[in-house]
Amino acid sequence: MTTTYSAYVDQADYEHGSRDCLGVLLVNLGTPEAPTTAALRRYLRQFLSDRRVIELPRWKWLPILEGIVLRTRPRRVAKAYAEIWTEEGSPLLVTSRQQQQALEAALRERASGPVKVALGMSYGEPSIPNALAELREAGARRILLLPLYPQYSGSTTASVFDATVAELMRWRWVPEFRYIQHYADEPAYIRALADSVREYRAEHGSGELLLMSFHGVPRRYLDNGDPYHCQCHKTGRLLATELGLGDDEWMVTFQSRFGSEPWLQPYTDETVEALGKKGLRRIDAICAGFSADCLETLEEIAGENREIFEGAGGSELHYIPCLNARSDHIAMLADLVMRHCRGWPEFDPDVPLPMPADYEASRERALALGAPR
Repeated sequence: MTTTYSAYVDQADYEHGSRDCLGVLLVNLGTPEAPTTAALRRYLRQFLSDRRVIELPRWKWLPILEGIVLRTRPRRVAKAYAEIWTEEGSPLLVTSRQQQQALEAALRERASGPVKVALGMSYGEPSIPNALAELREAGARRILLLPLYPQYSGSTTASVFDATVAELMRWRWVPEFRYIQHYADEPAYIRALADSVREYRAEHGSGELLLMSFHGVPRRYLDNGDPYHCQCHKTGRLLATELGLGDDEWMVTFQSRFGSEPWLQPYTDETVEALGKKGLRRIDAICAGFSADCLETLEEIAGENREIFEGAGGSELHYIPCLNARSDHIAMLADLVMRHCRGWPEFDPDVPLPMPADYEASRERALALGAPR
C-alpha cells in the first residue's frame, strides 16, 4: 500500500456536499484527573511550564519547577482538591460540561443553521486539540473561541489563544476563526452577578462588606502592560454601581499568589484577616473573575479565607457562588456568541445559508470531477 506523507492534520474522508456548521470552542483553565499527588504533579507540570503563566527565563525557572515545586506542591494541593472533589469528579469540569451543554442548547434554539459547542481545557483533559478535533469532525468551517475568563490576561486568555492557534496551524484546512477577548464590562454579565448577590442576600441576609476577590497575577505583568488589573476593578465598580453600594460597602482584592515576588494587591487573605481584627462581624465574598466554582473559590475562599477571617475575630464569611450554569449566565454567553458571529450565516439574517439543493449540486459536481464517493 502506498502512503502519502503529510505534514498536516488532513481530512481524507471529507465528503463533498456535506453541510458546514458553526463551532464554538469553550475553554477554561483545567483540572487534574484525580485528587492525587501523581495526578497533581502531571497537571502542575503542564500548567507551570506555560511561558504565558510563568514569565521567567527557562534556564532559571525549570530547575525550580522540577527541583522544588513539583517535589513539594503536588501533595499539598492534592489534599485541597480532595476536600472539594465530588462523586461526579472535579467541580470545575462538572460545571464546565453543564455550561457547554446549556450553551449549545441555547444557541441551537436561536441559530438558523447547525451549531456545535465543544469544551476544551488549557491544562489536562479534555484538551484544546481534542475539542478542536471534535469541531472538525462535526464539519465546523467557522470557529469562535470563547475563553471563560471575563477579564483578559496574558496568563489566561492569551494562553488559550496561543494553544488554539498552535493546533490550527497543524491543520490542512484551516477554518474561519474569531475569538472573544473579554467580557469584563458586559452589561448582562454585570446584571447576572448582581442578581446572584441579591438572591443570596435575600435568603441569607447581608454582610457589612461585599469582598470581590479576583485571581492574582505578578505585579510586573501590570507594569508591562497587562490590562487584567484595570478590568478587574472595572467589573468591581460596575457591580457595586448595579447593586447601589456605597464606597465603604465593597472592595476588590486579589488571591492565589504564588512565589516570592509582589503580586497584585491588596491580597485577599491579608485583607480578610485585617477586617476580622478591625471588628467586622460578617463579610460576603464573590469571585467575579471565575465563571465556574473551582479549587480557588470553594477551598481557598469558602474554606481557607473563612477560617482566616473567623480566626482574626470575625464571625461569618459568606461565599456567594460563581454564576456556573445559571440561566442568566448562559443567556449572556449566548448573546455574546451571537454578537461576535455577525456576518456568519448561522446568526446573521442578511447572510443566507446554503439550501439542501446547493449541497447536493456541490456533491454532484465533485463526483463528476472524480472525487471519491
